[in-house]
Amino acid sequence: MGLSTHVLDTMHGCPAAGMAVRLYRLDGSTAEPLASLTLDADGRAAGTRLLGEAAFQAGRYRLVFAVGDYFRSRGVTLPDPPFLDEVSVDFGVADAQGHYHVPLLVSPWSYATYRGS
Repeated sequence: MGLSTHVLDTMHGCPAAGMAVRLYRLDGSTAEPLASLTLDADGRAAGTRLLGEAAFQAGRYRLVFAVGDYFRSRGVTLPDPPFLDEVSVDFGVADAQGHYHVPLLVSPWSYATYRGS
């Protein structure tokens, strides 16, 4: 139960170790910060959960991935401004008893996401 994420760097073909991620709960136009973290060597939040059962509730959420900073740290030369700097993924949780996994596949020029398992 709860919320997890996983980021894969499709440019280099590896997990996005070291990428910064922020999590917010959305309420109308208000974004309440819930967590700020750096992804581990496997491109995941340490402990695999961003939010466990106790803090997880139905509603709207936003994950913000620091894509530009990550690729710069890998030595990738990006234009100024970069095509993708921060990628925000807004999603809804209808069943707080379920597990929501929000993976991100990303390069400096594209990204894809889906509800994983």
